[in-house]
Amino acid sequence: MLAPDVKENPPRHWIVPFAASLSEPFAHALPSLDAAAALPHWAELMGRLQETGGLHADEYALSMPHERVLADLLGWADMDDALADGALPWAAWWAHHDDVVLTPDQPWGLLTPCHWLMGRDHMTLLDPERMALTESDSREAFDAVRELFESDGWTLLWGAPSRWYASHPSLAGLPTASLDRVIGRNPDVWMTDHPQARVLRRLQSEVQMVLYQHAVNDRREAAGLPTINSFWLSGCGLPGLGTTLPSSVTLVDSLRAPLLADDMTAWLAAWQHVDATVLAPACALLDAGSPIKLTLCGERSAVTLTASAPRSQLGRWWQRWRGVTAPRPSAWLTAL
Repeated sequence: MLAPDVKENPPRHWIVPFAASLSEPFAHALPSLDAAAALPHWAELMGRLQETGGLHADEYALSMPHERVLADLLGWADMDDALADGALPWAAWWAHHDDVVLTPDQPWGLLTPCHWLMGRDHMTLLDPERMALTESDSREAFDAVRELFESDGWTLLWGAPSRWYASHPSLAGLPTASLDRVIGRNPDVWMTDHPQARVLRRLQSEVQMVLYQHAVNDRREAAGLPTINSFWLSGCGLPGLGTTLPSSVTLVDSLRAPLLADDMTAWLAAWQHVDATVLAPACALLDAGSPIKLTLCGERSAVTLTASAPRSQLGRWWQRWRGVTAPRPSAWLTAL
């Protein structure tokens, strides 16, 4: 009698990307999560959850751990090579959510207009979400570079201020680094040695020349905003795969922006928000007898934690009396 109920009522599942980092600021901030009463619901769950799955790679993989988790939940694992590193078709996924119709049977990539900050020794790709890119600025830049791509046999579609869509036969099978891998880092390091990468480098240079001193960038610079001086290509693949997560799954993305910016004060505050708005309801569901799942994702790995039965207050007192302590909140994060 249990199996049909579990199947019809799958456990609520929260996926938390950017729960951990390999940066030095993160290492300094992590002990703050263990402070008494810092994250009360997280501390409560730690004694009730068990590790039931996960995935492991390294920080040099092109795809982020949370992207691989989401791809699996979207059913992409059922397709040949659908989960190959750097080959997750996020362009088609985003296009669906932007209501952009992509030509089927034709590979598409996600083209992100961005700012490459030129330093003395290397470049750094700024987070496009922090560029305050308006639709009018984005469309003006899009129109300025469109002919550059189309003259090379590409198809370009505008989807959102930070999302353009590009198609070309050479994108078939092209592995690319996730944008989340590159933000805050040198984009040159994340260009693959695939033959098509040389074409992308040329186009990036030509886009920079086209947009240099363009009116849209003159206005942005006068307003103290980052200019649009390049793009990042990612998420290449064919349309047609699943585009909707199961209704039981919730993506919690509030940790992303502060961690990418290495703003640990904001990241710790975001964790407190997650504790109050996500983990508190999770505790309540668990107390009511409903199973829950929590997947924590970092730069290298993801771990899935599950609890399927409530534990009485008496049971928790008994556990503490026996000297059995729950893992510290930071314990699950250091391996990610």
